[in-house]
Amino acid sequence: MVDTKKPEGEKVDVKNKNKKEQPKEEELSEEDQQLKNELEMLVERLKEPDTSLYKSSLENLSTLIKTSTSSMTSVPKPLKFLRPHYEPLLELYEQWKDGEEKQLLADVLSVLSMTYGEEDKRLTLKYYVLGKKDATSWGHEYVRHLSSEIIQEYNARMESEQDTSDLKQLALEIVPFFMSHNAEADACDLLLEIESLDDLVQYVDKNTYERVCLYIVSCVNYVTPPDDVVILKTAHKIYRKMEKLPHALNIAIRMNDIELMKEDFEACTDPIEKKQLAYLLARQQINIEEEDEELNEILNNTKLTENFIALARDLDVMEPRTPEDIYKSHLENIRKDYRSGNVDSAKQNLASTFVNAFVNAGFGTDKLMVDKDESSSWIYKNKDNGMTSAAASLGSIFLWNVELGLTEIDKYLYIEDDNIKAGALLGIGIVCSGIRNESDPALALLSEYIESDKVQLRIATILGLGIAYAGSGREDVMELLLPIVSDTKLSMELSSYAALSLGLIFAGTCNGDISSAILQAIMEREDKDLKDTYARFMGVGFALLYLGKQEACDVALETLKVIEHPIGKEFSVLVETCAYAGTGNVLKIQQMLHMLNDHLDPEKEDDKFQAYAVIAVSMIAMGEDIGSEMSLRTFNHLMHYGELVIRRAVPLAIGLVCASNPEVNVLDILSKYSHDNDQEVSLNAIFAMGLVGAGTNNARLAQMLRQLAAYYHKDPNNLFMVRIAQGLLHMGKGTLTINPYHSDRTILSPVAISGLFTVLIACTDIKNIILGKSHYLLYFLVCSMYPRFLITLDEDLNNLSVSVRVGQAVDVVGQAGRPKTITGFQTHTTPVLLSYNERAELATEEYLPLTPVLEGFVILKKNPEYVVEDMDITR
Repeated sequence: MVDTKKPEGEKVDVKNKNKKEQPKEEELSEEDQQLKNELEMLVERLKEPDTSLYKSSLENLSTLIKTSTSSMTSVPKPLKFLRPHYEPLLELYEQWKDGEEKQLLADVLSVLSMTYGEEDKRLTLKYYVLGKKDATSWGHEYVRHLSSEIIQEYNARMESEQDTSDLKQLALEIVPFFMSHNAEADACDLLLEIESLDDLVQYVDKNTYERVCLYIVSCVNYVTPPDDVVILKTAHKIYRKMEKLPHALNIAIRMNDIELMKEDFEACTDPIEKKQLAYLLARQQINIEEEDEELNEILNNTKLTENFIALARDLDVMEPRTPEDIYKSHLENIRKDYRSGNVDSAKQNLASTFVNAFVNAGFGTDKLMVDKDESSSWIYKNKDNGMTSAAASLGSIFLWNVELGLTEIDKYLYIEDDNIKAGALLGIGIVCSGIRNESDPALALLSEYIESDKVQLRIATILGLGIAYAGSGREDVMELLLPIVSDTKLSMELSSYAALSLGLIFAGTCNGDISSAILQAIMEREDKDLKDTYARFMGVGFALLYLGKQEACDVALETLKVIEHPIGKEFSVLVETCAYAGTGNVLKIQQMLHMLNDHLDPEKEDDKFQAYAVIAVSMIAMGEDIGSEMSLRTFNHLMHYGELVIRRAVPLAIGLVCASNPEVNVLDILSKYSHDNDQEVSLNAIFAMGLVGAGTNNARLAQMLRQLAAYYHKDPNNLFMVRIAQGLLHMGKGTLTINPYHSDRTILSPVAISGLFTVLIACTDIKNIILGKSHYLLYFLVCSMYPRFLITLDEDLNNLSVSVRVGQAVDVVGQAGRPKTITGFQTHTTPVLLSYNERAELATEEYLPLTPVLEGFVILKKNPEYVVEDMDITR
């Protein structure tokens, strides 16, 4: 019998064992026991009928809770000891009459509810409202918990459409506590969630504004419109309140609000700071009229060429380079007998023209084109349209140097060959890109040919005007180009280029006259015109009008639904691509990916829109790092499972998302695609390698391209593309970038993204456009070119060499104290070149920069507090 009950006996032993062990767990130190007894005594007093004891008991209870010390990870001991009394205290509260004692009890219950209250009942908030409403005396953790319950209550009331004004008032009572206790992020989160961020401005001071603005601006990528605009406007108000005009102007530029930019610019009373603001506006190519001649020079980018040449001299890269210097053919592992014969020499000469134009861009000197006699001119080594690109290359070589460039190009305007003349007209547009000149030479020279009876000259004139006046919104240029869009008798190519140029000039303006003219033109055109490969550029022009305008494109999209021809759908994709460019809008990315699900038969259905949808994914995602990374993973899937039209567009999309940012993994992916079985995939991959490495001189990529040149030495088309990529890689001898983001990767340049977008859309039919007769469309990359320099200037705008630290940018949003913003830095003397993800900071306290971001042109002021420490020689 005993044996059969043995297991039960064992169980009993276990229980007894637990009973013996339990008291050990609860053994308290003398001090803790005393605290527990005291708390229990105070709670017992509250249950007694003698009301005179209540107030002192509650005050003592509050003091014990507030003064308790415990580690960060554990619950404070008074709260732990009061757990058994939580429910009885709730019952007591209901029994007491209103008065000061009841309010004090509510305060204690509010704190206890933080630990023991049911989550969905929000008791901390309930008893806080019923108590004395002194949140700050209970400490940081209590205030954070209270703010989270305010947010929960606010969301619940918004769903049931109840009044929330009292909650906003409560929130504003605890914001000052957060602001004064280094918890600015908590204050911002609270006001963001209850949609009262505007009220933040009154609580910000000189000690907190930097951290507050940095935090809220970093939230822009993660909120849905129109909250993003509210955040930026709040940051702008804070900067204006603190009189930080360069910071405020940066925000106004990011919002693309011209009126706000003018307001900030005119509000500046310091003449030196105003020059710095002018440099910021000039970088974004914003047109603001100014009477002051010196400011006008800055705004018009007149001195850009002078400073660029000075940088080139400083870096000792003035010596012109030939295409052969770039190709390094002697390193290509090809048998000698193959080097001649199989390769199309005209195509290779054309490739050398572009390489020469890109590599020597902006230097005003080269070894092929400049100062050559007509008899030995490189132009004549090209055929037909190749001559156009060759003559136009002078525009790139003299980029930004309007006077010298026009003098050099002028002689080609009087040559009878229309191809060369057309190249000279395009060159005039290129040389004036991004520069405004009082005499307006581009318009004066090009307007003569706008109605020429020779198609080549008209095309070159139209494209030249588009490149020269990109982003300027010039009405007089619109009057020249609008009739060409509307004229249905003209070829689709001509009308589409006119629409494209208008889109570039009026990028992001939603101009009604242009959009209605383009829509009218599509509706009136015949079916064969709409199927023309150049019709896509009419769509690009139309889409660029809505660049960055988000919902403002909805009316245009509704109108496009009326068009039954497949071109309506193509235009819709292009419009949404531009409207949401750089916003990182997840819903739009999903919408574009959804379009890529359909497996269409290109023989029966139009599938061009799918190629545009792929580019759309990268153009929308490129605004922030996480989106960009996710898009690269998505492209990998599309490459495996997508239809041919999708696969052909993937390399272009990768090139856009990583422009001038040669990351190793991206180069490896593109290198793999450059050997694809489908020629268009390989051509686009090679071109994308050029975009990714543009202006970086990346040695690894240079090696890859040399290997590709050897691999494709018998294939003229692929070899042509390899040469173009080599030219892009060494663009400006490594001093230029085509990345459309600047100012620490926060501001998107509309002109730069427009130029890139145009070239990518041209590459969606690379064989017929770039490898056909329209290779000169590659010059639209000029709109995206800008020196990647940091030049420091003194107050008289003369170059001032100072020490700067250049390193990898570090995200310091929400970090405590004053963390380092760069890592792995090296110290250089300005001027210096900055790569895609590098950041610079001054290495001396002798000067103060007038702009928050050390990039481009930065004016330095003497630091009034800087004291040179005298060395004690006697020591």
